Amino acid sequence: MTRYLRAAFIVWIVLRYGLDELVLSGFRLRGLARVVTFGRKLDAPRGRRLRMALEHLGPIFVKFGQVLSTRRDLLPADVADELALLQDRVPPFPPQVAVATIERAFRRPLAEIFETFEHEPVASASIAQVHFATLRLRSGEVREVAVKVLRPGMLPVIEKDLDLMRMMAGWMERASYDARRLKPREVVAEFDKYLHDELDLVREAANAAQLRRNMAGLNLVLIPEMFWDYCHDEVIVMERMEGVPISQVERLKTAGVDLKQLARDGVTIFFTQVFRDGFFHADMHPGNIQVSIAPETFGRYISLDFGIIGTLTEYDKEYLAQNFTAFFRRDYKRVAELHIESGWVPPGTRVDELEAAVRTVCEPYFDRPLKELSLGMVLMRLFQTSRRFQVEIQPQLVLLQKTLLNIEGLGRQLDPDLDLWSTAKPFLERWMVDQVGPQRLLDELRDQAPRYAKLLPELPLLVQRFLKQRPDQDRADLRELLAEQKRTNRLLQGLVWGGVGFALGLIVMQIVIRVRLF
Repeated sequence: MTRYLRAAFIVWIVLRYGLDELVLSGFRLRGLARVVTFGRKLDAPRGRRLRMALEHLGPIFVKFGQVLSTRRDLLPADVADELALLQDRVPPFPPQVAVATIERAFRRPLAEIFETFEHEPVASASIAQVHFATLRLRSGEVREVAVKVLRPGMLPVIEKDLDLMRMMAGWMERASYDARRLKPREVVAEFDKYLHDELDLVREAANAAQLRRNMAGLNLVLIPEMFWDYCHDEVIVMERMEGVPISQVERLKTAGVDLKQLARDGVTIFFTQVFRDGFFHADMHPGNIQVSIAPETFGRYISLDFGIIGTLTEYDKEYLAQNFTAFFRRDYKRVAELHIESGWVPPGTRVDELEAAVRTVCEPYFDRPLKELSLGMVLMRLFQTSRRFQVEIQPQLVLLQKTLLNIEGLGRQLDPDLDLWSTAKPFLERWMVDQVGPQRLLDELRDQAPRYAKLLPELPLLVQRFLKQRPDQDRADLRELLAEQKRTNRLLQGLVWGGVGFALGLIVMQIVIRVRLF
């Protein structure tokens, strides 16, 4: 019964904001769209109506809209831009509920866990909220910490809404070919994965610990330390970070932060995480980034919220690095060749046509400062081109596209004159040299040395076992192979002698004919 009530509420929101007209128009049923919208005033643009509808449907649909906004290969530009404005505007849940969750997770009263605990949350979102506290460690040291508490009752609500989304995605795929091209069921499955990853706070803590290790030697970004004795599926306790939100540009200027250097550092952090580590923070919107103004860490980034992390394989990294390097060198033919070699476009695609299309998109944007360059527009036009050439957008690159757009927004905010291309090009070229140079060979040998050290003493014994293994079956296989070879030889001999006989017959025939003529 609850499911049908929820479905009825969704239908009412769809009708209220005219999303039925949007869907019918997309399915080329404009006549029917005019009939169902008769008497309703739908002056707002379609993207804004969709955004407002998702906000009214609740935090799960807001999250879905945020994920959907990254799929600019599937959405019109105006809709994707509006969905990018979606924010988690969720009121905090009562402090006593947070306290009950903490005590249930650690099976101890709150007073035995923390020295002090601020009942008023400092941040609240659709998945969790954060409280400040102080914690006494086993060593006796008292540390200032942040306590992230999962919003109660989230899993049943999420599962119900996901069931409805899957049902609606199935309807859309059956209703129209255009809808099938948008792959609604794949989009919902992708959202399902991201959402369940965010619900597992221990997974978030592990992501933070990995990023902290990766970034330790870079001295450009601070990642909070996790206190593993106090990490649970519903509660995690981490080091409290103090900094200025990156959106407060005037406050950063007043503190003396070099904004131009900060913008360059952001690009360096991003490309290091992507191409060196293949493990990157994929939710880098301004709410999750601060800047330290403490004397010992002045001017460093502070990263928060590690629920969404992107990963790339070695193949992905090499492919992307070659693409970026080719872009920066304006080698559009190489970009086209890489797409065909990777199998992302049909094998019959002409290199020269794809090269011309990529050049048309990218060439107008080079040699411009970031204030005149929209990476989002470049991506949008590339996606439009990709549809024409039937390029398959790889799922593992969706988060990378979203993060690139976030980097663009941060760069514009800090330094409108930042040249993203020239800042990134030396880093990528240096990375490519490291990938194929002698140092990479030495690193690979060092990494594989323990395996070789174990394998080499065992090699003679392994060879001996192989030679002695299944002698009877090996002999039978060998006899069968020899018999087959003899049959093949006889067939070839027959063909050869037949050909020789045929040739001799022709010669004899020619001789007989000539004798008769003369």
